[in-house]
Amino acid sequence: MAVLVDKKTKILVQGITGTQASFHIPRAMAYGTNIVAGVVPHKVDKTYLGVPVFETVEEAKNKTGAEASLIFVPAKYAKSAILEAIHAQLRVVVVITSGIPVSDMMEIKHELQNSSTILIGPNTPGVITPMEAYMGIFPDNIHKSGRIGIVSRSSTLTYEVVLEINKVGFGESTIVGLGDDVILGTSFVEAIKQFNSDSKTDTIILIGGIGGNYEIEAAEYYRLLKNKKPIIALIPDDTPLLSDNDGLASEIICRGIITAADKKRILSDAGMIVVDNINDLKSELLNL
Repeated sequence: MAVLVDKKTKILVQGITGTQASFHIPRAMAYGTNIVAGVVPHKVDKTYLGVPVFETVEEAKNKTGAEASLIFVPAKYAKSAILEAIHAQLRVVVVITSGIPVSDMMEIKHELQNSSTILIGPNTPGVITPMEAYMGIFPDNIHKSGRIGIVSRSSTLTYEVVLEINKVGFGESTIVGLGDDVILGTSFVEAIKQFNSDSKTDTIILIGGIGGNYEIEAAEYYRLLKNKKPIIALIPDDTPLLSDNDGLASEIICRGIITAADKKRILSDAGMIVVDNINDLKSELLNL
């Protein structure tokens, strides 16, 4: 069993002929990822990168049995692409695109409430089950198969954690990058649910981000769980207040309302093991 994606998952790629997809998809296929189709409106090619290309998600799903979508569509077209995948009732949708307008994401969140789709992203490295498959842009060579599940709001910090825990003999069951944008498709809560029911995950690492209340929601959910796996939470410290030009809206909005210290306290009160740095994280893993 794996969380969200494994070597059997049939994946279509929306925007497969774009520059990013053209670079990342051959690597994913070489890794073992089961890419079965591409979707490009007003398509020219019948195939691309060795897979059939269709004009719509619905057609691709019907012809190939695709159950998940990886989206590399520019931000101004992303809403339509995401909604198309949701309406096609795909199980998992991973959105690499960054810079999607907040108003578009609010509409997408509304659609998700009435669907069974799990949306990862936007602005995410994706999801990877080491040595099986991945949907996204991970540096796949740094991951090792193991029994640690990781869910994170910080792409770069995730890579650092992976490298360090591998050094002390641990590997990962699955890694889920929730995304770095203000409004995300999926929360920590959904990822915890997935890992808590995964037979190949023993421990969960939660990597928080600046601003927002996603960690608070996770604490509230975890507190009420009866049968739960241990979670080690790594929360980055607050940074100096950003200028209006820096663009990290979650930091600007939440400054002074929910601080890193608040998050650490609330997560600890909920029963999670809270650490301040990667070295402490490694020590806690070795003590479990």
